[in-house]
Amino acid sequence: MGRSRRTIPEELLLLALDPATGTTAQPQSLDLGLAGAQLVELALAGRIAPDGDRIAVILPRPTGDPTLDTALELLRRRGSPVRAVHWIGGPRLGLRQTYLTHLERCGMVAAVENQMCGVLPTTRYQATDTAVSRQIRARLDTAIRTGTPPDARTAALAALAHAVGLGKHLYPGNEGRSSRSRLRDLIRHDPMGGLVAHAVMDVQNGVAGQVAAAAARRAQPSAAPRKAARTPAPAAMAVVGQSSQAPEQLRRRGVTRAAVHPSLSH
Repeated sequence: MGRSRRTIPEELLLLALDPATGTTAQPQSLDLGLAGAQLVELALAGRIAPDGDRIAVILPRPTGDPTLDTALELLRRRGSPVRAVHWIGGPRLGLRQTYLTHLERCGMVAAVENQMCGVLPTTRYQATDTAVSRQIRARLDTAIRTGTPPDARTAALAALAHAVGLGKHLYPGNEGRSSRSRLRDLIRHDPMGGLVAHAVMDVQNGVAGQVAAAAARRAQPSAAPRKAARTPAPAAMAVVGQSSQAPEQLRRRGVTRAAVHPSLSH
């Protein structure tokens, strides 16, 4: 049997699992959400803390959760606080599969092998311990229905669910519009969850790439100064210097008007 309390990445993944199809909703943005959920869980464990729009490691001691500890060690190796958008937007190959496999080992889901179009092998995951999934959903529903400020874990989970687009999956149709709106409003009840959720949405909107490009431009050395203009030839200098003299002086020296201003001879 699984633990009585799941981590926020696990809870987010269980919310995204469709019990009818065994697939996950919003798979692309869900990967970003899982990376963000790791940050929230590490913050709740006292290992990291927000530093403006950056994440700083304040206690590098392992948590005992292998997946979280891998993320914590990667953050520690950075040596300095990292922008949330850069961390979430970085490569996270296999993170969703890692958590699905972990939930399978814990008895929370069961892998079902199948074939797509009768040829390509596929794996779907059906929730087996539905009581935990119902408890997670009930916490969100209660926060949305009552409007009472939720605990930090529930607020962060709601913020991430909204950020990855699970609102329409959890509260579909026109009848779920007000619930989706209140789900979005829960983002303000947890500072870390809000920071991470906004970073997830920024990555989806391409802001992370823009920030990285701007940082790269600032890091480049300034362009080399332009070469000095070529020194005019002596003859040209003579004419240019004479052009500022009075016409009468030029005539006495034998310089015609056309020589000073060639365009005037046409």
